[in-house]
Amino acid sequence: MEYEACGIPVHYAEHGDGAPILALHGAGVDHREMVGALEPVVSGLPGYQRFYPDLPGMGHTPAGRLDTADEVLGVLLAFIDGVIGDGQFGLIGHSAGAYYARAVAGRRPGQVAGLALICPLVEDSGNLPAHQVLHSSVDPGGMLSPSDESVYRKYFVVQTQDTLERYTEYVVPALGLVDEAGLKRIGQNWRFSNSPEGGPPYSGPVLIVAGRQDSMVGYVGQWELLEHYPRATFAVLDRAGHALPHEQPGLLKALITEWLDRVRELR
Repeated sequence: MEYEACGIPVHYAEHGDGAPILALHGAGVDHREMVGALEPVVSGLPGYQRFYPDLPGMGHTPAGRLDTADEVLGVLLAFIDGVIGDGQFGLIGHSAGAYYARAVAGRRPGQVAGLALICPLVEDSGNLPAHQVLHSSVDPGGMLSPSDESVYRKYFVVQTQDTLERYTEYVVPALGLVDEAGLKRIGQNWRFSNSPEGGPPYSGPVLIVAGRQDSMVGYVGQWELLEHYPRATFAVLDRAGHALPHEQPGLLKALITEWLDRVRELR
């Protein structure tokens, strides 16, 4: 499906019916990674309509002439207005998608019924742990091209047949669709002009999940977010890097299900 927001044709997938949930993926992939992470959780729960857009410069959504994170945020807000409307919705983001999700909640606190942040990108990440592979029981060379294999080895700290299959299904198809020039241009201005936490504290139910071995955004800087989110659950998962949704799907399912219960209770 497609919706034009601020002149950008935003491609998105939609599943289910009921209370809306908007899911935002991270940099360098597309909506399929969030589909792979969340559909096993929410597809079995009645009463949720899920929206998975491709962010500008990724998947089938062009970057156009967007230059800054502020402009991408404008596209997201216009997408929300046109596709979801003015009603409340749950908001989930992974990595850079979580950075945008925080900004949306900051701009629309009354409309965002709950906020879930998975391995969220933060402006001050602190000391990042070095990448380490905790468990390896598969040789990805037989299934992947050399470039895709390199990404897999740097992305996953748990390298098993299961994580390899998830990577092949939900990540690899998006790698060749990235607008490298567009992402580089936006990446040079990736900070918002106003911090997502610059306004009053967000009072809705929040979930923050970080990977103990996340060498891309870390886990230390995320703790500082708690002051702005008084109803936040904070979890740091061992045996999880930036690919936490693929490496710890069982724990993530339990945490998101509990978060959805809190959002429903508040509604």
